[in-house]
Amino acid sequence: MTHYPQHHRLVDVPGGRIHLVEQGTGPLVLLVHGFPESWYSWRHQLPVLAEAGFRAVAIDVRGYGRSSKPREVAAYRMTEHIADNVGVVRALGEESATIVGHDWGSAIAANSALLKPDVFTAVGLLSVPYAPRNGFRPTDAFARIGGDEEFYVSYFQEEGRAEAEIEPDVRGWLAGFYASLSADTMPSAADGPSLHFVAPGGRMSDRFPAGEGQVGVAQSLPSWLTEDDLDFYAAEFERTGLTGALNRYRNVDRDWEDLAAWDGAPVAQPSLFIGGDQDASTTWLADAIKAYPETLPGLASSHILEGCGHWVQQERAYEVNRLLVEWLKAV
Repeated sequence: MTHYPQHHRLVDVPGGRIHLVEQGTGPLVLLVHGFPESWYSWRHQLPVLAEAGFRAVAIDVRGYGRSSKPREVAAYRMTEHIADNVGVVRALGEESATIVGHDWGSAIAANSALLKPDVFTAVGLLSVPYAPRNGFRPTDAFARIGGDEEFYVSYFQEEGRAEAEIEPDVRGWLAGFYASLSADTMPSAADGPSLHFVAPGGRMSDRFPAGEGQVGVAQSLPSWLTEDDLDFYAAEFERTGLTGALNRYRNVDRDWEDLAAWDGAPVAQPSLFIGGDQDASTTWLADAIKAYPETLPGLASSHILEGCGHWVQQERAYEVNRLLVEWLKAV
């Protein structure tokens, strides 16, 4: 087996600078993480894709890690993330790339392919299915979902509110959040309402597995997450804060307005979807998956991994790596 070293770089893009980690040579595969994560979320994929003959590049999305963190909320709209991705491809001396995203990164990847099909010639989506822009203003739709409680996306809208919950104990909050969405540690339906809904006057962390929103030393971490892994994530967010990451949620209405010309538009490029059967993203959006023949006409295959939660490429690294490599080689 060839050993390909990892290289950390900061590259200039029109909106600032993007930190990336690069491994291997060959066709470019751009890896885009979600919330609340990091380039590090692709640590299991980078060496495998490099070994398979690809130039694997994992970025810190703007607002995260060592990448630029603009102050303005509007700087985190979808079109800015797309511009960052195009800028990274250009900065790496390439004309095109396959783009693969997880969670918010899945939406960023899909929209990058939709708006820039000449640059992003194939797209892989993890956890969050592609659902085209529709006629419903997102914040209005989310307000209706919550009922007597508050849907988590609505909870994230007010600047500073979620930060006040998370930042006093970043490590504890992250551990609880990761555990809540991992198949081996997530609460069962019998344990009460989902963390995706916040009770009036409550906090998201009130429904973490630890019960009181804090994860003590004895709390079991998900099997995919070591103490060292958690330390890495925590150190990143203790340095940067959470505002940049949360600002992605605060642009859902701007995205809806910006993407009006692409209402209902399919992503035609070759595509792949991988989700977990224990992930609310795949169960709530089951209709979006059923619509793939129309919305992803270039879909090569769609996979729902049994006994897998939200963090698919970390929970089930071997299976995801195998599916990604098979698809990338076919593309």
